[in-house]
Amino acid sequence: MSIYTSRFTPVELSDSSITDFVLRHAGRLADKPALIDGPSGRVLTYGALREQILRLAGGLRARGVTKGTTVALMSPNVPEFAVVFHAVAALGATVTTLNPTYRAEELAFQLRDSGAQWMITVALFAEEAAKACDAVGISNRVLIGPSDQGWEGLADLMGQALEAPEPVDASQDVVVLPYSSGTTGFPKGVMLTHRNLVANLQQCEPLIQVDEDETIFAVLPFFHIYGMTVLMNFGLARGATIVTVPRFDLVQMLELVPRHGITRLFLVPPIVLALAKHPIIDEYDLSSVRQVFSGAAPLSGELGEAVAARLGCTVAQGYGMTEMSPVSHAIADGEDRAGSSGTLVPNTEARLVDPTTGADAAPGQEGELWVRGPQVMKGYLANPDATTATLDSEGWLHTGDVARIDEDGHTYIVDRLKELIKVKGFQVPPAELEALLTTHDAIADAAVIGVPDEEAGERPKAFVVVAANATLDEESVKSFVAEHVATYKQLAEVVFVESIPKSASGKILRRELRKEAP
Repeated sequence: MSIYTSRFTPVELSDSSITDFVLRHAGRLADKPALIDGPSGRVLTYGALREQILRLAGGLRARGVTKGTTVALMSPNVPEFAVVFHAVAALGATVTTLNPTYRAEELAFQLRDSGAQWMITVALFAEEAAKACDAVGISNRVLIGPSDQGWEGLADLMGQALEAPEPVDASQDVVVLPYSSGTTGFPKGVMLTHRNLVANLQQCEPLIQVDEDETIFAVLPFFHIYGMTVLMNFGLARGATIVTVPRFDLVQMLELVPRHGITRLFLVPPIVLALAKHPIIDEYDLSSVRQVFSGAAPLSGELGEAVAARLGCTVAQGYGMTEMSPVSHAIADGEDRAGSSGTLVPNTEARLVDPTTGADAAPGQEGELWVRGPQVMKGYLANPDATTATLDSEGWLHTGDVARIDEDGHTYIVDRLKELIKVKGFQVPPAELEALLTTHDAIADAAVIGVPDEEAGERPKAFVVVAANATLDEESVKSFVAEHVATYKQLAEVVFVESIPKSASGKILRRELRKEAP
């Protein structure tokens, strides 16, 4: 067995709760801005953040939220996201984060599967959230903002402050339940414990050396594990200031950078592409930016070098999965390795395994990346079969990504065994779209693959078999899908075929379809 280890000194893992760890500097930095709402300029200091977290936790406890309760949080990036997240965490309860672009059907699936008893959202998404709550039977409904018909306001829930977060079993208590499709299949609840999250924050510290004098731009959604861990929780744990925006707007980002002296831009490749190519970039002063850090999808070396040259900063990237809290690899501050996803973070091991033989790949050869470390999930919620398929008995997480590792320990992601489509860093499971398509009366069979897209990374492309005696066109198929799923899951293209290629066992042969796709 050939095991790769981190070149960084192992860290002594904390048994702290995530909220205690994140707020560890709040007293000393009480008057320092912790979170700034980018559009309005509204400031939440570290002292006010801690006070609001403990007051909301007190109010929620008075309403019965305790260990074993799951609270659904569906919100864009606003300072209150951190307040709600940590108020629930401080009670030893669980947060399940929802994508605000989901339609009611998608929301209801996650609410039901996670066993959520509360829904906290914003007015903009209240209508769709209410439909999902009605379908599942959730009556505890809260708006971040003023109360509205059928919804309580977050301010109304504020109660007597907890003296301190509740004690937790850091290695066992699940604090957050984001949903991921893993390497294949439908979305599954990823059980991440306090230990998972805190360990990953500790593991990031030697590589991403954010200081208290820094300001982080937070457009990557906090509901996604990348934004949740690397921007929100890591930024706060390091005592930095975080500028939040609810959605990406290039001009707004360019205006906020000099206004707040933003030093770190944590982005995804489509936004990095805009920094490299858009002519408007030259009209703004981005001299405060020390680093652009890209994640959630591979960033080409050429694109990274182009941005570094244009902005005069370093460009780095990392690698991870929701199932790894998420970071297993990152480019360390001060390193320059174009195209690399970085080296292993401390306390983390890796293997490259031939997916056909199960043997370890020879040095310099490619193989499926397996990872083991304290940031690896507890498992998938109520899904032992999926857990066993992804996380083996020795603790190795089978990532489904094909990689190579060079002589310096730098990892390069070169292919994907898993079927997932990555659109702007978000997962689109083909099985979900295929199941939806085949509910259409005029569709006899369907298959979905990802095809390259310069802006989004990939887009879903469907191959559809029309039912006998039925007629169908591309736009009607696209419209049907659009009625049921979030925007990023919608089809970019539909091709009508006579049959879907399948193996003897009935598995869709996506490689055959990719040969036909341009």
